[in-house]
Amino acid sequence: MTKALLLIDIQNGFCPGGNLPVAEGDAVVPVANRLMASGAYDLIVASQDWHPANHGSFASQHPGKKPFDMGELSGQPQVMWPDHCVQETADADFHPDLDTTRIDFVQRKGENPLVDSYSAFRDNDKAALTGLAEWLKNKDVTELDIMGLATDYCVKFSGLDAVDMLPGVKVRLIEDGCRGIDPEGVKDAMDAMRAAGVEIVDSSRIGF
Repeated sequence: MTKALLLIDIQNGFCPGGNLPVAEGDAVVPVANRLMASGAYDLIVASQDWHPANHGSFASQHPGKKPFDMGELSGQPQVMWPDHCVQETADADFHPDLDTTRIDFVQRKGENPLVDSYSAFRDNDKAALTGLAEWLKNKDVTELDIMGLATDYCVKFSGLDAVDMLPGVKVRLIEDGCRGIDPEGVKDAMDAMRAAGVEIVDSSRIGF
């Protein structure tokens, strides 16, 4: 069996002080570091939001729109986000306290300005794959634990896509290793992942 840990978007942009901060987002960093150091995993993977400066999900690209307004991108409903995780900026860097020396592979996402990419596995329109599923298959991964930011967006869609795109792989969500934007959205995300077959666990269940 090959066990992998997937860290979702533990970047400055989603932590306090970032351009799209999640409340207590930096609290997931110690959990990630403990898990990486635990010896419980054969592979450590991290996703990284990596947007061009003109990304279509940014409110700044839509005259009259403010951050968190609803809009449209390529014909699909789209939350208008603040500019965040722009390529080659500090906002896109991993949190400085995250032990990146233990990460085996980084999957960047959100590079196409015409479509948003919450999931680490594919764009929101499900047309373009990032290649992460194939990478994990090639490593013969049989168990995948997921944690990171934010529960109700990138973590949720990564969890659902992991179940969908990695048949036969046991997928678990490490609940205390996640933080979300909206409490109601977090509840809905957890319900959706449970319904899809994602097991919800606490990091205390994973041996250190």
